[in-house]
Amino acid sequence: MHFVSGRSIFLFALVCVLFFAGGFSAGVVVSGSLVLPEPLPSIFTSSLDAEPAGVNFAPVWRTWNVLNEKFVPASTTQELSDEKKIYGLISGLTGSFGDPYTVFFPPEESEIFQADISGSFEGVGMEIGIRDNALVVITPLKGSPAIRAGLLSGDKITKIDDVSADAMPVDKAVKLIRGPRGTVVRFTILRTDENEPRVIPVTRDVIEIPTIETKKQDGVFIISLYNFSAVSANLFRGALREFALSGTPKLILDLRGNPGGYLEAAVDMASWFLPAGKVVVSEEQGKNGKPILHRSRGYDVFTDELKMAILMDGGSASASEILAGALQEHGKAKLIGTRTFGKGSVQELVDITDKASLKVTIARWLTPNGRSISEHGLDPDIEIKRTEDDVKAGRDPQLDAAIKLLNQE
Repeated sequence: MHFVSGRSIFLFALVCVLFFAGGFSAGVVVSGSLVLPEPLPSIFTSSLDAEPAGVNFAPVWRTWNVLNEKFVPASTTQELSDEKKIYGLISGLTGSFGDPYTVFFPPEESEIFQADISGSFEGVGMEIGIRDNALVVITPLKGSPAIRAGLLSGDKITKIDDVSADAMPVDKAVKLIRGPRGTVVRFTILRTDENEPRVIPVTRDVIEIPTIETKKQDGVFIISLYNFSAVSANLFRGALREFALSGTPKLILDLRGNPGGYLEAAVDMASWFLPAGKVVVSEEQGKNGKPILHRSRGYDVFTDELKMAILMDGGSASASEILAGALQEHGKAKLIGTRTFGKGSVQELVDITDKASLKVTIARWLTPNGRSISEHGLDPDIEIKRTEDDVKAGRDPQLDAAIKLLNQE
């Protein structure tokens, strides 16, 4: 069954869509495991595999034995179990790859990460990452304590409470930021174009991650998408149905501050605008892997009368960049705002034990024209900045510019 809007600019197919919630693939390590000294903690015995060929582990075991024999703790009450030593060894191995997105999660951190991807947790409500070897705010989430306190995308975090964030990995920062509702965490930040640091206290709260909002303004339909969760694709379909009934051919997709999420959601959303088979993004594997092309499913419900703009900023990352890059390069939308974050790598979540896990980078994202998202991010077709003063005053020059562009066209 099909229906056509009043101005005959949309052709909507009411189809049943299978949504995948598989942004991460969980599994068991079957190769590359460490051979551990006896006695082995029981939690590891079921996941051991043969020692990698050609690798000399003698320095590892010598270090293990020297530390066991010679190390004197600072306190007589300090105890370090074999399990903690093994977790430390794995963390060091993981860190040696120099990738901020490849992270080992011991049990406590693994539990925190699982809470993250479930969509509800206690904290300040912001995405953080590494840029130019510094810990930065990717984006504060809509309605969160972080955004109410005044933290902005791009803020460089130099301290969390009294702990220096210099060379701090993301997983450690998350552990320091997370905490019970009602408690306070203080961020010392450096803001672009400012010479002096500022301290911003944030009161933690229960964070419910928002997904989507719609409205019509000045003859333009606006969809604000805040993340690419397992339910985002279905909600986006509903928002497009609203758009179809709105009587306007002008659409703004607001991806500002959207840190990304599931790949499948981005591919599904792009499919509403692209013919079947068009490349949405390619996944560049390691040395021995062939590129994987993720293609449009071909819902392709819009005619050439569609006028579309996408709002983006430094908080637009990952799946946001995939969707925006595909629609830009296929000529479906103009990008307005500032350069995106540049999070263009693929992570897989692997179970190391029943309580510990490893998030490992397995590939890089490339736009349909072969641009590396990680190396540069996406540049807008029309660059418009939104300053801190604009935010405080309730002004939105980026949205104003997009509305003006679509109304002129």
